[in-house]
Amino acid sequence: MPVVMDADRIARTLTRIAHEIVERNKGVEDVALVGIRTRGVHLARRLARTLKEITGDDVPTGALDITLYRDDLMRHDVGPQPLVRRTEIPFSIEKRRILLVDDVLYTGRTIRAALDALIDFGRPRAIQLIVLVDRGHRELPIKADYVGKNLPTSPGESVQVRLQETDALDEVVLEPEQEGAA
Repeated sequence: MPVVMDADRIARTLTRIAHEIVERNKGVEDVALVGIRTRGVHLARRLARTLKEITGDDVPTGALDITLYRDDLMRHDVGPQPLVRRTEIPFSIEKRRILLVDDVLYTGRTIRAALDALIDFGRPRAIQLIVLVDRGHRELPIKADYVGKNLPTSPGESVQVRLQETDALDEVVLEPEQEGAA
């Protein structure tokens, strides 16, 4: 299982993305970060801390649960009782630039669900997408605005993002398909 990104590389990547956010948006005045549960939330909070270090400004940060917006909710492999977590967006998204944050961009279906969920909260001025890893294989016409690492993969491979907050270490690992996995 090759480690594609270690803790230092992840930290440097998030710093680079934060600088790109400041440059592209000419500051962070009307910017807010919304992380997709679970690891996208941790990445959004880290980006908010880095943006504060760079600009001196606090960037509002929220957490989005997309469970009920997924297009595979009723499929047998998801299960009859999906785990629904809380969405916490303690600010208005109206007329803001919302930076949607996720760990891995793959088919685009998670992002489609997140866009549907986010729009239920209002009409942002713009939505930009930040991903730590883009592994390709899109099924929907979705493209990230900020990418930590483009990682070409085969459909049989799996990209595992582990973060200190949930997994006790920071790393991105490329794993082969499990024997007998569908």
